Amino acid sequence: MKGDSMIVRFAFAAGIAASFLIAAPAQAATPEQKKETCEFGASDQKLTGAKRKAFMAKCMSNKDSPRGKAIGAPAGTPKPQQ
Repeated sequence: MKGDSMIVRFAFAAGIAASFLIAAPAQAATPEQKKETCEFGASDQKLTGAKRKAFMAKCMSNKDSPRGKAIGAPAGTPKPQQ
């Protein structure tokens, strides 16, 4: 039982820490920091060869990435009447 409470406390603390990281304003990264982050992402996904090269090129570009559609009904869709 004692181990279970430690896991719950750790999960709670990790959630709190993550919420602070998400709420923190984005800061400009140096090119070296950005490259390290992109390399970490490529390694984490175990990318090699052409796939790694394409991932790195996209990651290192200064373009904003599209986020895709929002979850739920598209904007402008009327709610059903009750």
